[in-house]
Amino acid sequence: MTLVKIAYASMTGNTEGISEILEDAFKELGADVERAEAEDVESDFFEDANVCVIATYTYNDGELPFDFEDFYGNLPEQDLQGKVFGVVGSGDSELYPDYFCKAAEDFEEAFIKTGATKGHETVKIENAAEGEDIDHLKAFAKALLEA
Repeated sequence: MTLVKIAYASMTGNTEGISEILEDAFKELGADVERAEAEDVESDFFEDANVCVIATYTYNDGELPFDFEDFYGNLPEQDLQGKVFGVVGSGDSELYPDYFCKAAEDFEEAFIKTGATKGHETVKIENAAEGEDIDHLKAFAKALLEA
């Protein structure tokens, strides 16, 4: 059975909601899923996963969530060869047009350094996931499992 691990950081609940949608989508596709808040994940969180997912928001002017700073700093040192990764970002393009989902882009770059395979383009969501966003998240989950 494929093990998907999702680490997320959420301040307003938007990214937590996104992580819940992803968890349900992966389970519907037959995967085992472990979802954890950023403050609870250690640097080796993805060690036994087949699919690694980060769901993050971007704070202020392009900053990572505080809860993810240490994890992010250690991620490029992990050996995730043979694993598939995907990143989802939540942001506000109206308030922060120059930094929309920048933390998600930063995580994608960090994952590439681990040797993991990108299973899908980074998904960027305006605030909370609704309507077409949910369809995009389901397609994202399917693509990661197929990669």
